Amino acid sequence: TTVEIVDIAGLVKGASKGEGLGNQFLGNIRETDAIIHVLRCFDDGNVVHVDGSVDPVRDKEIIDTELQLKDLETVENRIKRVEKIAQVGSDKNAKVEYQVLSAIKEALLEGKNARSVEFDTKDEQTAARNLFLLTSKPVLYVCNVDEGSAATGNEYVARVREAVKDEGAEILVVAAQTEADIAELETYEERQEFLKDLEESGVNRLIKAAYKMLDLETYITAGEIEVRAWTYKRGWKAPQCAGVIHTDFEKGFIRAQVIKYEDFIKYGSEAAVREAGLLHVEGKEYVVQDGDIMHFLFNV
Repeated sequence: TTVEIVDIAGLVKGASKGEGLGNQFLGNIRETDAIIHVLRCFDDGNVVHVDGSVDPVRDKEIIDTELQLKDLETVENRIKRVEKIAQVGSDKNAKVEYQVLSAIKEALLEGKNARSVEFDTKDEQTAARNLFLLTSKPVLYVCNVDEGSAATGNEYVARVREAVKDEGAEILVVAAQTEADIAELETYEERQEFLKDLEESGVNRLIKAAYKMLDLETYITAGEIEVRAWTYKRGWKAPQCAGVIHTDFEKGFIRAQVIKYEDFIKYGSEAAVREAGLLHVEGKEYVVQDGDIMHFLFNV
């Protein structure tokens, strides 16, 4: 199972109006499920900053402003199309969409992101989701620090934490240079020695944080031919998860045999887990847990 991370060209002031690589950048970011915003949080005279100084909060705000301006343009164009229908007609969907658009427009004009607006009803939530706005995407801030600050962060990181405290976004502290050095080591043992003060590589933490941000978890199937990991949305029940493999598995779902990952590691084999009485048989209402090892029984 994988998470695909795409490096998108940097953004400059005026990108929402097409400056620099603005249109290309905004087109690329629209296709993503979430945004990982890497902020420079280190001093190095040999690495020139495009704005002449290191200020991660300013960098974050530039991106926010450009995405908000683009979303405002999208929202205003949409409002023009639905306003009359909502006011004079009996189209319920148009009225809901107009209310959603108006609420988001107000937030954007206040310099807030679309994701900061909460909607109570399912219809409103669906309408907001269907707008595919840039600032409605979940965000993970990655603070790129010097090697000495990888474990504890630094003053720049503290400023970022303060700036995003009301966003509900996660912050990850990573030393990119250290990660590059780790990637060049050939053996697992060498990498573990390198990591003894950091506990876990930044890349691993980034992948886990991305899965958490997107509400994703993983279950495992194991057979004679292969062992595979499958990605599903947190909270899904067994039939839905079976459908990830094939739609027939969901349609004809009967039951699932489940082994907890920790139990398999402890006992070492499926047979030993069975003998210990820890193989569970679950029905249609079972909510799959991260790391479950599953065998589905179905009939089409």
